[in-house]
Amino acid sequence: MAGLTHLDEQGHARMVDVGGKAETQRIAIAAGRIRMNAEALAAIRDGKVPKGDVVAAARIAGIMAAKKTADLIPLCHPLPLHSVALDFTLEDDGITAKATASLTGKTGVEMEALTAVSLALLTIYDMAKAIDKGMVIENIRLIEKRGGKSGDWTAST
Repeated sequence: MAGLTHLDEQGHARMVDVGGKAETQRIAIAAGRIRMNAEALAAIRDGKVPKGDVVAAARIAGIMAAKKTADLIPLCHPLPLHSVALDFTLEDDGITAKATASLTGKTGVEMEALTAVSLALLTIYDMAKAIDKGMVIENIRLIEKRGGKSGDWTAST
């Protein structure tokens, strides 16, 4: 099983040993989107969702989720995050969420940024589902990562 870092010689799952890696500044940016009807979007924009401030709750949920990534995704290392930030853009037919996670460490923060976006969007769905049960969460992906042995990477589109 050479080349597959999360499998041992017998093909069993294992957590990768990062003990010998150098600590470097690492940043990951992920984004995703939730499409919804005009009524739900207007209620969020105007602060009229019965459950409260949707964007504020989604921001907190995303930050909390990033901090719990190792508890949610098997074989992820628990990381001492320096920063997690979420930004939201209200568009014509939905909301885009963008998360940035950073630390100085031995492994990257891509999963933390992706987890933050995912839970932020799920929180938006939960808070506005009484208005629009047909919302669609889509296009969750890594946009950029910086630092580490493999260097910098940016999505092509």
